[in-house]
Amino acid sequence: MISSIVLAAGMSTRMGQPKALLDWGGEPLINYQVRQLREAGCDEVIVVLGHQSDAIQRQMKDANCRVMFNARHQFGRAGSLRIGAKAVNRDAEAIVIINVDQPRPASLIKALIDAHRAESAATQPTFAGRHGHPVVVSGRLRDELMAADDATGGLQGVLAAHEGEIASVPCDAVCELDVNTPDDYEAARRTFGLAG
Repeated sequence: MISSIVLAAGMSTRMGQPKALLDWGGEPLINYQVRQLREAGCDEVIVVLGHQSDAIQRQMKDANCRVMFNARHQFGRAGSLRIGAKAVNRDAEAIVIINVDQPRPASLIKALIDAHRAESAATQPTFAGRHGHPVVVSGRLRDELMAADDATGGLQGVLAAHEGEIASVPCDAVCELDVNTPDDYEAARRTFGLAG
């Protein structure tokens, strides 16, 4: 049982519009993310919405996922992580955690899932010695994810507590892609061959 959480509750302040609704090859970015997680082998996809959730949900009617709502999304990302983790199936062996502004192809996600081992607390992609996203977290850390707090670093705090149990998978630069601004968006579209 492989679960996944897409964190998509943020205000998208620097982008100026909801990142979940950015056009990504003819579909909203959130729908692309859900589809890639499914194609990579995730048995369930949980999307946590907050800011402009109604507008985003209207565009997700065909997305194969469960939607949760974070009414306190403005207070930090850890709240969304807690809500997503609580919704995860208790039998999940692994949980893929990704932010909506980190477009990743199914091939990358599948490579991480395939590389993840039961004895590892988490598996992360790396590029040029730096950790990227998404992160595959062991299902045994679900309770810790449900207790994550922004004051202690949220997901990074949970990972830091298991520093010696984290596996790394070398990947290309795509694992570092973040779409925070309009310039980032255009650069990411070029990387994925979607521009022009």
